[in-house]
Amino acid sequence: MTGSWDARYAAEFFGTLILVVLGNGAVANAFLKNTTGNDDPGLANGGWLLVASGYGLGVMLPAMMFGSISGNHLNPAVTLAQACAGIFPWSHVTPYLLWQFLGAMAGQILILIVYWPHYKSTTDPNCVLGTFATSDEADSQLNGFITEMVGTAVLLFGAMGLYRGMFFHQNVDIANIGVGLLIAAMVISLGGPTGPALNPARDLGPRLVHALLPVPNKGSSHWEYSWVPVVAPIVGGIIGIFVYKSFFGL
Repeated sequence: MTGSWDARYAAEFFGTLILVVLGNGAVANAFLKNTTGNDDPGLANGGWLLVASGYGLGVMLPAMMFGSISGNHLNPAVTLAQACAGIFPWSHVTPYLLWQFLGAMAGQILILIVYWPHYKSTTDPNCVLGTFATSDEADSQLNGFITEMVGTAVLLFGAMGLYRGMFFHQNVDIANIGVGLLIAAMVISLGGPTGPALNPARDLGPRLVHALLPVPNKGSSHWEYSWVPVVAPIVGGIIGIFVYKSFFGL
C-alpha cells in the first residue's frame, strides 16, 4: 500500500461504494419488477449468474483501482482478520471499518435512487429487502451462520493465496482478477442458503438504509437475523487467514 492514510480511507469508501453499486445493483436488476434483467419479481430472467457477475466485478474493479492504495479490503472481515494476523495495524482498524460502512450505505442509496420506479412496482417486501441485505432461505440462523462463516473462511484463504502468489510473480492484476472470480464463484456455489453476504459492511450498511429511509413497499428489515452476516464473516475470516498462515505463512 502506497497511499497516505487519508487516501486509504477514501479508497475504502469509494471501493465499498462501487462494490455495493455493482453487486446490489445486479440483485436489484434481477429481483425488481419491470427491469431489463427481470420482467417479474424473482430470479426468472436475470438469474443467479447476473448477481454473481455483479459481485465479482464489484470486487475486481475496485481492486484494480485502489488495491495499491488501501489494499482493497472493502470488508470489515478482511480488515479484522489481517489485524488479528498481525499484517494490518490495529490503530487503523476503526477508520477502515467506518469508511467501509459509510461507502456501503452511500452505494445503497444510489441503488435506491436509480431503481426507485422499480421499487414502487415491486410489491413483494422480500424481493425489496433482497436488494439491500441477506436472509436465510431455510429460516435458520444456525444454517446462515455456518454458510457465512465457511464462505468467508474460504474467501480469506483463497484471497491470501492469490495475492501472495501473484506478489512473488509481480503480477498483482492477475490476483485482482482471481479474487473477482473467487467472489463470483462463492456467490454461485454458496449463495443458495443466504445470498451470501461474506461482508458485514455490505449487509449491515444497506440494511440500515432499508430501515431508515422510506423505501417503497418495504417490510421488515429482519433485525433478528442481522447479527449473522456481521459476526459469522468476521469469525470465518479470522479462521481462514490463520489456516492459511499456519500452512504457508504470511
